[in-house]
Amino acid sequence: MKLYHYVIFILAGGILAGCGQSKLSNDRGEVVGVRQRSFRPTVPFGMVYIPSGSFLMGTVDQDITFSQIGDDKQVTIPAFFMDETELSNSKYHAFVNWVRDSIAITNYLKDNKYYYQPKAGAGAAANRGKKYINWDYVAKNPIWHDKKGQPGNASKLNNMYYQGDDRVFDRNEIDVKQLKYVYADMILREAANNQFDKTKKRSDAILRDTIPVYPDTLVWLSNFTYAANEPMAQGYFSHAAYQDYPVVGVNWKQARAFTIWRTRLYDAYADSRHLSQQRTYSLPNEAQFEYAARGGRVKTIYPWGGPYAKNARGCLLANFKPGRGNYSDDGGIYTVNVRSYFPNDYGLYNMAGNVAEWTSSAYDAAASTFVSDLAPTFSYEAKKTDPNVLKRKVVRGGSFKDVAWFLQNGTRTYEFQDTAKAYIGFRCVATFDGQSITSRH
Repeated sequence: MKLYHYVIFILAGGILAGCGQSKLSNDRGEVVGVRQRSFRPTVPFGMVYIPSGSFLMGTVDQDITFSQIGDDKQVTIPAFFMDETELSNSKYHAFVNWVRDSIAITNYLKDNKYYYQPKAGAGAAANRGKKYINWDYVAKNPIWHDKKGQPGNASKLNNMYYQGDDRVFDRNEIDVKQLKYVYADMILREAANNQFDKTKKRSDAILRDTIPVYPDTLVWLSNFTYAANEPMAQGYFSHAAYQDYPVVGVNWKQARAFTIWRTRLYDAYADSRHLSQQRTYSLPNEAQFEYAARGGRVKTIYPWGGPYAKNARGCLLANFKPGRGNYSDDGGIYTVNVRSYFPNDYGLYNMAGNVAEWTSSAYDAAASTFVSDLAPTFSYEAKKTDPNVLKRKVVRGGSFKDVAWFLQNGTRTYEFQDTAKAYIGFRCVATFDGQSITSRH
């Protein structure tokens, strides 16, 4: 029977989290534990719940070419949440604008009215002298548009625009080279590896990086030799017509930086509401991606089942390169809206085609032979001095420029983490705290 994957209510009465109370024992001296605030997990906005389960990862028996050499592996995946669509230009714009406004306020405006200081209380000593951007105030008082009767910010923000010979038609255009996201994040795998090394400190497992966040819009020209893609380079990310199309021109490091920012954004909200629920966003590892793409189906070639890229009426089921290159035959020449075509049985759109997608996994051709069969992934934090072979990240799903083979659930390929492409985007996954929801058949 069909698996019901839509999650409306998640019952978690027995799951406990949050700030604990001080009482440790009862009146008889018996340990009763630290009672914590109960919570009910909710499905993050724009995501769907992917139930835990086991599947055969890799090529399928129907794939005659690779069935004799395919390295299939039975693996089990814990439950998680996943974006139902590829990340759109609109959502990535939110990241870019946040970085832009942060830089404008901290480096150029330097006006205390855009900040607030933490209240006195727990941790007051550590926060003494610190101030944070008041985003509620910024939302009500946009810094880029002067309000009537109030002094404007134009003169203070002038240096955020291109200057001198870099200006075109004397227009004010943001110098995107200034838009960099600075972050620190704990690499738990590194911490585990360093656990018994007395020469290592906690800081050795903290990743600190500065990432330019604006997409490379010139990929529409550099990825297609002798192709008249200038209109795409000029308008794909900036024009409103493409706001619900998948963001491209984003390398792996930029995609990861977005997931860290998205996590911090939710953390700030949860802290302001004194919520106990924690949520970590990340790129899916390749096992999560393949498991989600299959939609609960067993040994199928494509996310919609298989084994063909057309349905019974002859309609193509994804945005890819059919035949010898009739790009328009599937309804899209380049990318299409992120909600195009039918979703798979988990409610996920375009898990094959449209744009290929970054995963968090490092690429190794033999990874399936040494990764765990429980929540498997192979990760490696490449250093700047490492050879390029260690900077490969797994890419899944195939794109509008790929033939159907790249759309198959078991097909894996790679790109280098510091390269951006016009045909690679991404989507996020989020942790599911607590026990998995039992699926009913």
